Amino acid sequence: MKLPKHVAIILDGNGRWAKAKGLPRSFGHQEGLKALVELIKYTNSIGLEELSVFGFSTENWNRPKTEVNYIMELVEKGYKKYQEKIKAMDLKIKVVGELEMLKPSLQKIAIEVEEATKDNKGMTLNICFSYGGKQELVRTFKKLEGQEITIEKIQNNLDIKTDVDLLIRTGGNQRISNFLIWQLAYAELYFTEVYFPDFKKEDFDQAIEYYNKQERRFGGLKWARKLKT
Repeated sequence: MKLPKHVAIILDGNGRWAKAKGLPRSFGHQEGLKALVELIKYTNSIGLEELSVFGFSTENWNRPKTEVNYIMELVEKGYKKYQEKIKAMDLKIKVVGELEMLKPSLQKIAIEVEEATKDNKGMTLNICFSYGGKQELVRTFKKLEGQEITIEKIQNNLDIKTDVDLLIRTGGNQRISNFLIWQLAYAELYFTEVYFPDFKKEDFDQAIEYYNKQERRFGGLKWARKLKT
């Protein structure tokens, strides 16, 4: 089965997973973090080149302060807990988003993890945190102020420069929610009802099966491409 080069995933359904079990939303976020670590481990082991995960959006700052504070604390503790596992995977990690909105300790972790993994040879892992696709485009256009705008220049100045081949969204909702709106231009979109804490490697494999059944024409026609060759 052919792997896409770049998979993006919206980690949705943690809170609803907890609610369905009569548990506090915080427990859903805990289990979601465990599921994410397992997903990263699996995708790295099968040779995926790049994985982008939507961990926390700019819009998520509008959630109750207690929930936001819990997520921030969970991320910080989770990094310390899984630091050695991450190191063993040889991942190249990039943290992208409105990072100035994070507390200093989390900003420090983002800088440190990027620096520590920049020369690694494993899968590229983009952690989109305090991230919004529209905001990424604003940052990009600011870099290009005074220059002639071209598609190539925009692409080369994005936080994440590679196009997404497959987007997976867990939790049943069928929208992209301001995630990688430039990079998703020709992505295949796969939506599953499975809440993220229950998302296992078998569910990821089903998404890859779906991807392999699609005919990717990029606006052209298959028979026309054959004529050209």
